Amino acid sequence: MEQVPAKKERRLTLVLGLATLIAAFGSSFQYGYNVAVINSPAQFMKTFYNKTYYERNNDYMEEFALTLLWSVSVSMFPFGGFVGSLMVGPLVNNFGRKGTLLFNNIFSIVPAVLMGCSKVAGSFEMIILSRLLVGICAGLSSNVVPMYLGELAPKNLRGGLGVVPQLFITIGILVAQIFGLRSLLASEEALKRLRGWDDVGPEMEEIRQEDEAERAVGFVSVLKLFRTRSLRWQVISVIVLMGGQQLSGVNAIYYYADQIYLSAGVKENDVQYVTVGTGAVNVLMTVCAVFVVELLGRRFLLLLGFSVCFTACCVLTVALALQDTISWMPYVSIACIIAYVVGHALGPSPVPAVLITETFLQSSRPAAFMVGGSVHWLSNFTVGLIFPFVQVGLGAYSFVIFGVICLLTTIYTFLVVPETKAKTFIEINQIFTKMNKVSEVRPEKEELEEFPPSTRGQ
Repeated sequence: MEQVPAKKERRLTLVLGLATLIAAFGSSFQYGYNVAVINSPAQFMKTFYNKTYYERNNDYMEEFALTLLWSVSVSMFPFGGFVGSLMVGPLVNNFGRKGTLLFNNIFSIVPAVLMGCSKVAGSFEMIILSRLLVGICAGLSSNVVPMYLGELAPKNLRGGLGVVPQLFITIGILVAQIFGLRSLLASEEALKRLRGWDDVGPEMEEIRQEDEAERAVGFVSVLKLFRTRSLRWQVISVIVLMGGQQLSGVNAIYYYADQIYLSAGVKENDVQYVTVGTGAVNVLMTVCAVFVVELLGRRFLLLLGFSVCFTACCVLTVALALQDTISWMPYVSIACIIAYVVGHALGPSPVPAVLITETFLQSSRPAAFMVGGSVHWLSNFTVGLIFPFVQVGLGAYSFVIFGVICLLTTIYTFLVVPETKAKTFIEINQIFTKMNKVSEVRPEKEELEEFPPSTRGQ
């Protein structure tokens, strides 16, 4: 069979580029915006909470109660994300990728109305509920969009396109999802438009192989995912990487950036500018990740990113402990936070979702995203809820915990996670076949059966 020319394999067509950009808008806007939006108006919203409580009870809340209520407000977003992750499998299997994203608009519109009416109604409960619902929206989209893009992209562009959703944090979800998700890999005609050349035979054969394996076994449930021996190390890796991504403390910085900078000695009037600068660095480094993920590979970026985060946490701990005794230490603290953001943006933030797409086939991919998303959002919820109390209890040593988690995740990645760049889904599965110590010909209960004779040797 004639091979596709190398230069054609590297092309990013207009149709594929537009499909990727528009599909990414909804996910990144809801996730990124709602992670950070709660930070800047924190004091105003706490005042609103206290005022509302006073109007109801003729008394103000105690400081602990106010802190707890605020922590719940912050953490309702990742808790909603956890709920949304649990919904991924059933919705994707029933409505498909595009249908799920369109359905998800409900969880974008309703919380917007609730949030807008909360002040008029004098109800902080509406704010908390809206955070929960918009979290569900983010939980669904942040899992389904990477899955969709990973299946849409050719293997040599899969990493770069999989990182693209991290870039889009400022464009609305509704327009993007209604008008953008129109290219489906349903036929050879559609694939030709996406790739920009006519000879798509080898790639169509790979898609057919994966589809036949899916038809033979059906969709894999979460329970079966954990029971299937041939998926053992894939599942463990998803749990470790998604847990490490969030428990490493990245969202503690975004949720409570102002408080961290204030404790680092930044003047109150300057905090907002430092926070914006940190966000700009995050976007810039994610742009870099889009271009280097195929050059350097997923594994290298994970190792580099978690190592940088570990080092930043260690130095930040020392800097925070000495900031009252050495005048220039606050600047070191700010540099450490920026270095941490750089490291996380290069690897831990974008790469795990790409790996979930690459290490699972279609039949088990929705269940894998449910597991990964659940770990992601539960870890996010835990950090958002307890970090204010950890900060009060441990003070300068708060980031020691995050540093240990970064180190452990780095070690696991070095020992277990293989490189997946420029490999087909089938080739990646064969790597894990050896790791899981299962035979090439899998039994009926495993995810992959032996491919039909007509498809072997292609």
